[in-house]
Amino acid sequence: MTDSQLDPENAKLLTLAKAQRARNGAAEGAAVRDETGRTYVATTVDLPALKLSALQTAIAMAVASGAKALEAAVVVSEEKQFRREDLEAAADMKANGVQPRLFLADPKR
Repeated sequence: MTDSQLDPENAKLLTLAKAQRARNGAAEGAAVRDETGRTYVATTVDLPALKLSALQTAIAMAVASGAKALEAAVVVSEEKQFRREDLEAAADMKANGVQPRLFLADPKR
């Protein structure tokens, strides 16, 4: 997926996720937009006692900041599909029964 394949708001999420991943040298980068339009950007957490995907981390940051729902999320990862845990976390953040739009991007593109 490239920026040109996304609407401007989701292309912004892709840019933020790529930048955060590169900045931290992490396996994954993620950016999410909540129901108010605020964005949260995160990378993989890989500590001995705590392991979170980038999407789980971004969702946790959004929830900790008071978000009730997500509109969209972009994950930049070499993985070819979303993990079940990521899909479940995103599903918990639906608004009015509508699931957030999820996009998975290859870091090489």
